[in-house]
Amino acid sequence: MSAAPRRAAEDAPLSAVEAGSLFAGLAGEARLLVAVSGGPDSVALLALLRDWSRGRGEPGLFAATVDHGLRPEAAAEAGMVAELCGKFGVPHAILRWNVESLSSGVQEKARAARYRLLCGQARALGGAVLVTGHTLDDQAETLLMRLARGSGPAGLSGMRSRSRKDDVALARPLLGVAKARLVATCHARGHAFVSDPANADPRFERARWRSLAPVLAEAGLGARRLGPLAARMARLDDAIEAVAARRLAEIALPDGEGGARRLALGALREEPEEIVLRVLARALAHAGGQGEAPPRLERLEACASGLREALAGRGRLRRTLSGCVLALDRDGVLTLSREGLRRRGVHPAPS
Repeated sequence: MSAAPRRAAEDAPLSAVEAGSLFAGLAGEARLLVAVSGGPDSVALLALLRDWSRGRGEPGLFAATVDHGLRPEAAAEAGMVAELCGKFGVPHAILRWNVESLSSGVQEKARAARYRLLCGQARALGGAVLVTGHTLDDQAETLLMRLARGSGPAGLSGMRSRSRKDDVALARPLLGVAKARLVATCHARGHAFVSDPANADPRFERARWRSLAPVLAEAGLGARRLGPLAARMARLDDAIEAVAARRLAEIALPDGEGGARRLALGALREEPEEIVLRVLARALAHAGGQGEAPPRLERLEACASGLREALAGRGRLRRTLSGCVLALDRDGVLTLSREGLRRRGVHPAPS
């Protein structure tokens, strides 16, 4: 008897009271830029934000649609969003990606271009917060994809409700809301929306995971289980990062020759492995090596394991990782200096 009411609630449109609670964290912002693709998630987000912000005076509400030019219908869909924004009285911009033919990595490159264009628009608006319509379903898919790739606790924390893209603040107020409720919100309000065929195209990883959602939900791994898991992993990740930041500050030594960073790593001999791993990751990021991205978790783990073994035996060790040379002496002092020539992976540095 209890299952039917729960299903009805899961499919019910979002109320104004619920929306107000979800958007409470945005009340102090001066300007919001809503990313609206024309799909039900972003259309519902725009409609709810318009009602919530109307009469408040602020935050000022703006919208933007990225036309990737990957489908013939894209221009018409962007025009549909522009028309909707006109009815809502929300200023709208269409941002076009000048794309050449792509043979691989279409979704990844389109995603990068989308954020680049949207962040540029947010800056042009004077530092607007970029608001996206990511849902509980999106969070579950993200968690599954990262799990399949071997992510650690940081990756399994999923998307955050607040984060940054470079210097632009990014908000995802609907992360705890099922997509079905946003579809229902559009239907209840009479707002048309579009469906991107790429969302069901098995060539794309996210679409493949999406097709498995009903089977996983039947086995107890639905979005309502995975979403809270991501939140718990985020809580764990924040706690570990706080400890790692404190320990890194405590073991910092005066810089060495050429500005090389020096750490009293020996003070971490008795620390849990995860803390050493996080301290090392932070030190590498601060050292500013040639690596354009953080090292892969497996490579970071291999380097941290080697350092821990050397610390236990009070031995020396040299490694390269993420554009840095790491040199540990017998006293447990680790020196991180920029690598002269670009190398990949973790391997012994030349003596």
